[in-house]
Amino acid sequence: MSNPILYERDGAIVTLTLNLPELRNPISDNDVVDAIVAALDRLEEDEEARVAILTGAGPAFSGGGNLKTITQKGGLIDPLPVRTRSNYKRGIQRLPLRFAALEVPVIAAVNGPAIGAGCDLACMCDLRIAGESARFAESFVKLGIIPGDGGAWLLPRVVGFSKASEMALTGDAIDAHEALACGLVSKVVPDSELLAEARKLAERISVNPTQAVRMTKRLLWESHGASLATLLELSAAMQALAHATDDNREAMAAFLEKRKPDFTGR
Repeated sequence: MSNPILYERDGAIVTLTLNLPELRNPISDNDVVDAIVAALDRLEEDEEARVAILTGAGPAFSGGGNLKTITQKGGLIDPLPVRTRSNYKRGIQRLPLRFAALEVPVIAAVNGPAIGAGCDLACMCDLRIAGESARFAESFVKLGIIPGDGGAWLLPRVVGFSKASEMALTGDAIDAHEALACGLVSKVVPDSELLAEARKLAERISVNPTQAVRMTKRLLWESHGASLATLLELSAAMQALAHATDDNREAMAAFLEKRKPDFTGR
């Protein structure tokens, strides 16, 4: 089998490509989960990386679960339910936790169908833009199951409770323009322009100081569950760190001197 995910860095921008196009880029198998987690670990440790783009090879972003292997020996479903529970915890549920812990911003460039866990994968990212052929479906109920990968937590935080309920309880797909209308994506572009537009967005992020971007992302994710008082305390601590960086001093000097800043990531 080919490498399930490709890692390619160009300057400060990393492109992560789900690379099982013949299977519509499923993400439920343990070897794929391992590969994605390893790529995110590499991204976190890459000091030159400031932002990443996640997309799919071929015509699909991700079809979600691999229905051909999910019931096979070593798949998610085990005859003993407690083992199935453990399989989820040791398998696909590692993905939302790793994305949530990641401090490098990730843009989902949704190049085609994002179905079931594929829709949830897009929601694990920080920003989403879509090609015109993209479709999204929280389709678990169509198979008589629930979103076992965290979709019931992720989707409402992206589109709101009412729209998330509609998508999850009907299982019906929405197209790229409906996804734009409900805030699931921030932009829809022709398929041929998707990666170029994703890179433009990535460049707008990458020009900013690395540590400020990473800490801002951390605060945004922590705000999902933290009280205002807790978030303010965390913000004060992170601000103290930000003020101590070379990039903060460079940004302030460049502003006062009316010149373009030269950030080093330190």
